[in-house]
Amino acid sequence: MSTRPPHTQQEPTAAPGDAAAPRGFVQRVVRGRPEDPRWARPALLALLVVTAALYLWDLSASKYANQFYSAAVQAGSVSWKAFFFGSSDAANAITVDKPPASLWPMELSVRLFGLSSWAVLVPEALMGVAAVGVLYATVRRRFGAAAGLLSGGALALTPVAALMFRFNNPDAMLCLLMVCAVACVLRALEAGRTKWLVLAGVCFGLGFLTKTLQAWLILPALAVVYAACAPVRLPKRLGQLLLAGLALVVSGGWWVAIVELLPASARPYVGGSQTNSFLELTFGYNGFGRIDGNERGSVGGGHRGGGMGGGWGQTGITRLFSSDMGGQISWLLPAALILLVVAVGVLWRARRAVDAERAAQRTEFLVWGGALLMTFTIFSFMSGIFHQYYNIALAPYVAALVGMGSVLLWRRGGRLARGVLAVVVAVTAVWSYVLLDRSPQWLPWLRWVVLVLGLLAAVGLLLTAGPASGDGARSAVDGEPAADDSAGDAARESASVPGRARQRVGVVAGVAAGLGVATALAGPLAYTLDTVNTPKGGSIITAGPAVRGGGGFPGGGPGRMSWKGGTGTMPMPGGTGGQGRTGRGFPGGAGFPGGQGFPAGGGFPGGQKGGAAGHGGRSHGAGGGMGGLLNGASVSDQAKRLVERDADRYTWAAAAVGSQNAASYQLATQKPVMAIGGFNGSDPSPTLAQFQRYVAEGRIHYFIVGERGGFRGALGGAEGKQAAGRGMPGGGMPGGGADKGPATQISTWIEKTFKKVTAGGATFYDLTRRKA
Repeated sequence: MSTRPPHTQQEPTAAPGDAAAPRGFVQRVVRGRPEDPRWARPALLALLVVTAALYLWDLSASKYANQFYSAAVQAGSVSWKAFFFGSSDAANAITVDKPPASLWPMELSVRLFGLSSWAVLVPEALMGVAAVGVLYATVRRRFGAAAGLLSGGALALTPVAALMFRFNNPDAMLCLLMVCAVACVLRALEAGRTKWLVLAGVCFGLGFLTKTLQAWLILPALAVVYAACAPVRLPKRLGQLLLAGLALVVSGGWWVAIVELLPASARPYVGGSQTNSFLELTFGYNGFGRIDGNERGSVGGGHRGGGMGGGWGQTGITRLFSSDMGGQISWLLPAALILLVVAVGVLWRARRAVDAERAAQRTEFLVWGGALLMTFTIFSFMSGIFHQYYNIALAPYVAALVGMGSVLLWRRGGRLARGVLAVVVAVTAVWSYVLLDRSPQWLPWLRWVVLVLGLLAAVGLLLTAGPASGDGARSAVDGEPAADDSAGDAARESASVPGRARQRVGVVAGVAAGLGVATALAGPLAYTLDTVNTPKGGSIITAGPAVRGGGGFPGGGPGRMSWKGGTGTMPMPGGTGGQGRTGRGFPGGAGFPGGQGFPAGGGFPGGQKGGAAGHGGRSHGAGGGMGGLLNGASVSDQAKRLVERDADRYTWAAAAVGSQNAASYQLATQKPVMAIGGFNGSDPSPTLAQFQRYVAEGRIHYFIVGERGGFRGALGGAEGKQAAGRGMPGGGMPGGGADKGPATQISTWIEKTFKKVTAGGATFYDLTRRKA
């Protein structure tokens, strides 16, 4: 049985002679399938070209984006062992705190084209184009080309999607894999084909190797829908789900098995874990710790979240609509939720005459809607680490529901369907006004244009919502009415209306619909263009302009930064004028640090300088935000030459606390730099004894403190205790207290034992020259 579904709508097709004529490859690419509308394939190609141009535009302006991952890409491009394990450096001291799959495309690109920001980021942009194409193809199968184009365009213009498909975090690859997984599940649902369900399992397995358990957020919803709706007998459904589960385990578990079974001495330390175990990382820091806030080894972590969401902001049903989250993802979220409820209600009672197709459409809404609701609920209530850019996971689900629901109701016609579309357009216009009003100095005219034109579009849809809107209006989309009873009733009722009147009503309805789509996408488009034109760097980034009352870290967005505990002021390095913004302290009431605040534009005490002031008051990675924790430092030519000196004689040219500090020097010199303590500096690797052995064997040349003292506030020793006296919890962060934690112990020993050197304003310890 063919897996290609019938369509409710019969879109205009090519002439019979065209379909029978032999067609070359170029003609097939440009024209598409003979049965498609003539405009469908050119419109798709235009969508993909525009998306590619948008995501590739001035891509290198962000330089190495998140240097934490870029350094791992550099390491994997010169060492196959680092490639396999996802090591932060080519000498394989420690891995990144995620599985390595998202690094592999970038590492292959760098192996082909050499190390550059373009080679690192282009694979991410191409993943974005692929995600748009797969989403279009998936939606088109049941709902037609118009719905596919609307869905693909909505995904391409979602601000957080544009942000992450131009960045090198794992989220871009995860988003593509989740779109592919849903597409495979939907193909399996068409005729109960096992191979498509197995392919979905493979996508989920690869997603696990990209970002561990986040890839499985939508898995329960999809499994339940398949078990309930697949067109095969229940025993076969259950057997197919077991096979898909086996495919998931194999495709995602082979790498885990190798890592866990290898002796620790034969592989790098598992970054982000406290026991050198990938399973601990998966179920702890990267797993359930994200849900309950109990994240050992995280920044200020190890505490349990409360009603305020632990250290990561207010939780609750309105979280994704808040100041710092709303502009990233929520532009079309109300529309998607309304359309989901209405569409499922409309399609729920499918009679046998139009039964199979309507039931299949209902199932697609359940799949996309289940994925949206599962992800939305978990993101809204999780108490652990949660960043604004995580919301890219919602983007394809929102886009699909908007495209499918809008076209479904448009084709039905009639007062109810048009009334719902009018409500959707009005709600979207009002919500877009609210989101744009959170940046009152940025394009102040746009919010009024969107509001007024959106409400006019809604009124136009209501005025054309009579029986006469039947055939003429629907022809604006696909030329034929939908095959359902309400559409037929509308057409029969409109038979008494003069043809010219029907035509005029159809034109007005088409204009109103087009205006509604334009106003719904105007806000996301403006945010996306701002994102594309603003370089991004660091570990925490946001899309769009600075918002009133927003939160974030350096490199993300200015505003309030929440931590469970005491109070203090927290300037955003690189922010407008370097002004501090109200924030909260660390757990236990400790300030950040000590409730005193930082010097304007500075990082941690003695840390690297904050980033240069940027557009909208955001840091673009010029300096080491938060003392190098969230972004690496600028490396001067003098410091680079110092680290490169005789570097090939050592296993590691240098070592530094925290992966971002190490990454900036590794990318500048392309020499291995050990990240003591991993990303946060809190991982117990290497131990003091291991580090002393490496130094005794002559394997490490320099210890990097950095500009203006670097991470001294976190490193212990006399300088670390001074930081503790100013209120740094436990004598510094990361690395624990002044007298505990490997990072603190190592830095204290280095400070007492070796001679200090400076180069270009940065401070180092030469580990080959002991103090007298």
